[in-house]
Amino acid sequence: MAGVSLSPLALTKYVDALPIPQRARPFAKGRYRIAMRQFQAKIHRDLPPTTFWGYEGMSPGPTFDVRSGEAMTVEWVNQLPARHLFSVDHALHGAGTDIPEVRAIVHVHGAKVPPESDGNPEMWIAPGQSKTCLYPNRQDAAGLFYHDHAMGITRLNAVAGLFGQFLIRDAAEDALHLPSGAYEIPLCVYDRLFQVDGQLQYPKAPWTAEFNGNCILLNGKLFPFLSVEARPCRFRVLNCSNAGFFTLSFSKDDLNLIPGSEPFQMIGSDQGLLAAPVALKSLTITPGERADLVMDFSGCAGKTLYLKHSSVPIMQIRVAPSKLLGAPPLPARLRAIARTPESEAVKTRELTLVDYKDAAGKPTHMLLNGAHYGMPVTETPALNSTEIWTLINLTDDTHPIHLHLVRFQILDRRRFDFEAYKKTGKLVYTGPALAPEAHEAGWKDTVRADVLLVTRIIVKFEGYKGRYVWHCHVLEHEDNEMMRPYEVV
Repeated sequence: MAGVSLSPLALTKYVDALPIPQRARPFAKGRYRIAMRQFQAKIHRDLPPTTFWGYEGMSPGPTFDVRSGEAMTVEWVNQLPARHLFSVDHALHGAGTDIPEVRAIVHVHGAKVPPESDGNPEMWIAPGQSKTCLYPNRQDAAGLFYHDHAMGITRLNAVAGLFGQFLIRDAAEDALHLPSGAYEIPLCVYDRLFQVDGQLQYPKAPWTAEFNGNCILLNGKLFPFLSVEARPCRFRVLNCSNAGFFTLSFSKDDLNLIPGSEPFQMIGSDQGLLAAPVALKSLTITPGERADLVMDFSGCAGKTLYLKHSSVPIMQIRVAPSKLLGAPPLPARLRAIARTPESEAVKTRELTLVDYKDAAGKPTHMLLNGAHYGMPVTETPALNSTEIWTLINLTDDTHPIHLHLVRFQILDRRRFDFEAYKKTGKLVYTGPALAPEAHEAGWKDTVRADVLLVTRIIVKFEGYKGRYVWHCHVLEHEDNEMMRPYEVV
């Protein structure tokens, strides 16, 4: 019945196999044409088909699997309908009634690209239009992803299904002989709301501060199962939810009592491999972040394991005997990562994260450094210069902050006197600087700015001159002013 929300626990679990998105195929060497279309697909055996939007008529879209240094172009074609699946709030910046209701622009998150190919939110295309973008791929092997970035409706287009993975390979990664082929599994994790008739739900306008769903999908399925062999498997994990934070773990039970505790290895984060594997029993991943995980199922033949979010099972893993003899051990060292010394920074910027509320305490909008998107650019780093960005979180939310174009390293997080800062605008620290956690010590492009903490990152602005953006990757925040342009000069 339309309008009635689906309770996922009423469905039988583990009856659908985890889909593996197909690879994107070029029509000529280094040339792709990818269309955005409306389509229908079932998220569960026992539900009617759901209407989605997706790249090449699928969600997640096809996985790009490309080589570092091999340039490519993609013609992104908007074949979507003229009316949106969801209610558009025309009061948001860039979402007025004087422009097409449906529009789209693709951003490859984590890619070092010229500004005209970066997916600037104002450079959208309407149905019937296309845009060709250049991706030089001059960067290390990493698990990136692509998604819609249209001004004022990014959150709606994401819920509709416009996202997919973009994997870059290089010779250094090849030499490590990591699990590959059938033993490397792209895994998009995201939450949604559905009606009992299988259709997507999203709150009607006006704007809502965050969207969280009670159904956790993995590659488009609810409670899927995955068949693996008793050997190491590599999971290329992407959190492509709007606002959901996931705490992932592996467990040998499906009880909703305690989080799983089977150890696994994290070998990479946003911008590629870590220096060495990091042993974990659980991992929290925020919207826009990626995690490259290896789980060794050796010794588990004939057993059943579960991937959990917190204590809730979201996928069943069925382990069969391995078809191959042995597997190369995971290398103790993965690559060299030199820490960027603070002395290289030519400028330090203090940038605030602030939310604004009405008299009833309801959020109205959020700003970076007190500025709306349309105000003049204030961050103008020089090409090839290094800066420290000091993110001062004055809100009661954790914000995953993403900078386009660049990769960076996390320096530290530190508590400060909130009341003193409100009165004087000066930072008075009240605790020691905390180094990034081991799994955060590689190259990043999205950083967790925790509640009432100062988070410092050190960034080298390499690649190209031109205008880019930085923003919160909670998409509701991004769509309502928590995004700013910056310009490399």
